[in-house]
Amino acid sequence: MIKRYLLYLTRWQLSTPILALCVTYFARYGDITSTVIANLIGGLIFFWVDRYIFTKDFNEPVWSVKTDVICSDCGRKARGYRLVYTKDYDRRNDSQPEFRCEICSEKKLLEIENCGVLVK
Repeated sequence: MIKRYLLYLTRWQLSTPILALCVTYFARYGDITSTVIANLIGGLIFFWVDRYIFTKDFNEPVWSVKTDVICSDCGRKARGYRLVYTKDYDRRNDSQPEFRCEICSEKKLLEIENCGVLVK
């Protein structure tokens, strides 16, 4: 989420000089008109940038954590962890999710990392 936010703030700062140039160029039509034109041009440009920012998958891992689950690997009752989603790994629609205790979860995470799936 922080990557997306920083990218958005950068985009916001880049829009300022572009819109300032438009307002300056169209100033002969009056303040209101030049502002409206600048905003229309900004919308034409930055709609696509914003769309990219807010729909791009930044591959941030999504985890699910539950208390008092039975570990699917060792059978211990403990807090359970489950990697739900990351790059090339999607278990969002898993009808029977497998939760693991912290120790087994770390082992499973190493397996996934070794397959090159998990992006840090």
